[in-house]
Amino acid sequence: MALACSIPVILSFLLAAAHFFRAGQTAGVVAALALPFLLLIPRRWVAWALQVALLLAAAEWVMTLVWMVRERQALGEPTARLSVILAAVAIFTAASAAVFFIPAMRSRYR
Repeated sequence: MALACSIPVILSFLLAAAHFFRAGQTAGVVAALALPFLLLIPRRWVAWALQVALLLAAAEWVMTLVWMVRERQALGEPTARLSVILAAVAIFTAASAAVFFIPAMRSRYR
């Protein structure tokens, strides 16, 4: 069960790695690809660290959303689809932090 609950966390970090790769931020790519391996360590601090990292990643998605919408508006291009997609990714990433409140995950990372 804990493995199934980890899928949103892993997917969120893979999306963040792709985002950092596109932006040319190698350190972000390495961090986003390395953080899911912490799931293998059943310690309380792991859950806390991953939750913080996921919330920071969600904040990065929101900042990217604002920046890209401003850029597109300045160019007179449509922004609705971009806004919906990036907002959905930000919400999914933030919601992934909540998997650590599922009983199976709580018992593993207590």
